[in-house]
Amino acid sequence: MKGCFILFLSIFLMISCKQEKKVSQEPTQMEQVMAIHDEVMPKMGTLAKYTAELKAKVDTTEMGQQYEAAMMDLQNANTSMMDWMMGFGDRFDSDEILNGKELTPQKLEWLNEEEEKVKALKEQINSSLEKAEELLGKE
Repeated sequence: MKGCFILFLSIFLMISCKQEKKVSQEPTQMEQVMAIHDEVMPKMGTLAKYTAELKAKVDTTEMGQQYEAAMMDLQNANTSMMDWMMGFGDRFDSDEILNGKELTPQKLEWLNEEEEKVKALKEQINSSLEKAEELLGKE
């Protein structure tokens, strides 16, 4: 009985140590790329909402043209997000994205490219939302 308890305790401690190591590790490059995506993805609903609000204000006046330019920026940001996600999904499988499957040298190179793309995408989404918020008087 004492032997079973010691075995159980040993296994429990080994599992606990492994989990602690996992938690304390620095995020992988894939996790960093996905974190940027996960940061901006929830903003897509706001982006669509602002697009509709701006569309209703577009006319031939100077202000109407500013609304149209902001609306186009939002639409372009939306398209960029969809294109990025499709391209990313074409390059990496779910095990690589979600489970940390080791990447080939070619895929490591692609991941560097995708990191730059998602950073630019984040900037595009945030700046288009800021411009729309300013025009719509939102804070």
